[in-house]
Amino acid sequence: MTPRTESGLVKYRPLRAGSRVALVAPASPFDRAEFEAGLVELRRLGLEPVFEDSVFARQGFLAGTPQTRAEALMRAWGREDVDAIVAVRGGYGSVEVLPLLDRDRILKARTAFVGYSDVTSVHVFLACGVGLASLHGPMVEGRLARGVSAYDPATLLRSLGTEPLGELSPDGLEIVKGGEASGPLFGGTMTQLLATLSTPFEFRPPAGHVLFLDEVGERPYRLHRMLTQLRLSGRLASASAIVFGEWPRCDEPGGAVTARAVVDDVLSGFPGPVLFGFPSGHTTHSLISLPLGVRARVVARGTPALVLEEAAAA
Repeated sequence: MTPRTESGLVKYRPLRAGSRVALVAPASPFDRAEFEAGLVELRRLGLEPVFEDSVFARQGFLAGTPQTRAEALMRAWGREDVDAIVAVRGGYGSVEVLPLLDRDRILKARTAFVGYSDVTSVHVFLACGVGLASLHGPMVEGRLARGVSAYDPATLLRSLGTEPLGELSPDGLEIVKGGEASGPLFGGTMTQLLATLSTPFEFRPPAGHVLFLDEVGERPYRLHRMLTQLRLSGRLASASAIVFGEWPRCDEPGGAVTARAVVDDVLSGFPGPVLFGFPSGHTTHSLISLPLGVRARVVARGTPALVLEEAAAA
């Protein structure tokens, strides 16, 4: 029987020492020096990175044509000797590949997909379109390339294994609204989540989910607009709890209006617990990996915590 999460998503295959990890570029091009540094870091973790020459393709602000990027992804998902796919970089462009991906082949492969930012589009496609769990974790450029100061190796490797992460209570995590609630964890970068609405690849998590919202470099009025759209779309009402990332560079200069103040305003009527400042995705600290689609519990009393009670791999 195919292993599934409690919410019904198929679990990805676990990594082991020496697992091959395919590097793909579904969005923007990247810095070659950081790519090489990322290879070194993956090998230090005991993994074997593999890639095709197509990863270096360029087409303006994109890492090649949609066909080039989609075909590289599908070849990676088709390799039985590859246990995970890691995005090299976000930026922009992942949404273009979605219509060209083969859902049945991806589901059969059960290969873990890792990334954040623009590749939120792929996470939504996997969760809501394919029915496969995935990992909101570090990419090569900006994270793996810069070593343990930029990402947390422990949560990355544990998220790709068969044991739940358990309780995560990082420094700086704040309680916006108190309480406790559970549900499957879904989310990503808010800009990309909103961009899926009214498309065939719409973000539509199950009722009672825990919603994780990441963002970077958006001014407070834009954050207010996006959160209001989420509220009006019904996505906030269907969540049992909300966990916000750190949202770096989102305050007005001088702190006249802050991202946190926007959250306090728009979420004032939300009935469930709300946390702010979880360092996953766009963070100024070491990125903590979060498996998506697994049962999570938000504790917003005493020492705030996000508890991952289920593994995404099996």
